Amino acid sequence: MIDYIPGLAGVPATESAISSIDGTKGILAYRGYSIEDLVKNASFEEVAMLLRDGELPSAKGLSEFNHVLHQRYEVKHGIREMMWSLPSNGHPMDVLQTAIASMATFYPDADAENPDSTYTQSALTKIIANMSTLVAAWARISSGYDPIPPSKEMPYAKNFLYMLFGEEPDDDIVKLFDACLILHAEHTINASTFSTMVTASTLANPFASVSAAVGTLAGSLHGGANEDVLDMLDDIGEVSKVHGYIENRLKNKITIMGMGHREYKTKDPRAKILQKMIEDYVSKTGHTLSKRFEIALEVERVCEELLAHKGVYPNVDFYSGILYSEIFKIPKQHFTPIFAMSRSAGWTAHWHEQVAHNRIFRPTQIYTGADFRDYPKK
Repeated sequence: MIDYIPGLAGVPATESAISSIDGTKGILAYRGYSIEDLVKNASFEEVAMLLRDGELPSAKGLSEFNHVLHQRYEVKHGIREMMWSLPSNGHPMDVLQTAIASMATFYPDADAENPDSTYTQSALTKIIANMSTLVAAWARISSGYDPIPPSKEMPYAKNFLYMLFGEEPDDDIVKLFDACLILHAEHTINASTFSTMVTASTLANPFASVSAAVGTLAGSLHGGANEDVLDMLDDIGEVSKVHGYIENRLKNKITIMGMGHREYKTKDPRAKILQKMIEDYVSKTGHTLSKRFEIALEVERVCEELLAHKGVYPNVDFYSGILYSEIFKIPKQHFTPIFAMSRSAGWTAHWHEQVAHNRIFRPTQIYTGADFRDYPKK
């Protein structure tokens, strides 16, 4: 008898060399490099190359990749026209999924049977490049404004913020946002990455696979948790109300948003980095945060008191919403598309790894329906 494991929890679905997690020690690494080292020393573009190629690029290789990536920011006119035709209240993730899928019609020769061809490699780079342009474009189109054309002279993080707000961000903000992109670029075989792999295993093109990943990330159990954290902090309202609020949620078996992660039995290393980034930025600039940050710190303290014995600590979503909302000033409906934008580097790396050593996914099931039976006589 085969055991049924809901959600395939803990079941190895592949062998991968892209990233790894030590949940007990709270370690996340991309190709063997700790997330702390990468945030401190690398750019998002460099990390995208690392995930794709397996090694850090040379200075010359990075320069060449940056040139190609930045030259490919621009989105096809037909895709922009399609986006204008969509309802302005359409969910940004639905729009992003539609736009990414439509890119396949412009690049029909990007296929899984030739993953190392110049054309297919260019298509993978185009996905990462266009992700930022599409997310920024919809943020403006949905508000009735024309998209701001990308600047091919700007690095990825800076260009996105420029397209989003129409002015060049200062260096401190760019550095913070670039670090956020690195933190979200990859995280082993989560639901959206698995969706990429399953789609890729059919030898579907990379646009179809990444579109599937975007659709998966749009689900409320995967993306969007940082929005829910902000709602929770606003609902609490005051630091003095935290303890009672948390106890009440636990008593009624209601999730504490931003707390706990299936892979970590200690504080998510990304949450540690995000918290420190907020504190360092406030200390350096004198930026004033709302009560949310102090409430969040108290929520973490109370949850450590009540839940640490269960291995429940803050995950990456716990502090990211505060950073996005109060320092970057990004509306929360665009948080998850930005997550997808950064994760495109990991998704494309997994697409390539899957098709390079492919076997189509075909799991089995445990049937629980009716026994074999005859059709009733009339």
